[in-house]
Amino acid sequence: MNTIHIGHKIQEVFEATEHSISWFAKKLNFDRSNIYSIFNRKSIDTDLLFEISEILHYDFFSIYKPQV
Repeated sequence: MNTIHIGHKIQEVFEATEHSISWFAKKLNFDRSNIYSIFNRKSIDTDLLFEISEILHYDFFSIYKPQV
C-alpha cells in the first residue's frame, strides 16, 4: 500500500488555485504558520480535511479510496 502524505497533496491542490497563503489561512481561521504546518502533515483530522476540501473544492477523501 502506498503511503499518502496528505499535507503534500493539500499543498499541491492549494498551489493550483493561485490563492495566497493569507487567503487560505483566513478561510480556515488559522495563522499563516498553521498553513505551513498542514502542508507538512502526513495525517490530518477528518473534520479539518472536510473543511479544506470544501474551501479548495477538492475531494481529498477520494485519494484514500482504492482504485478499481
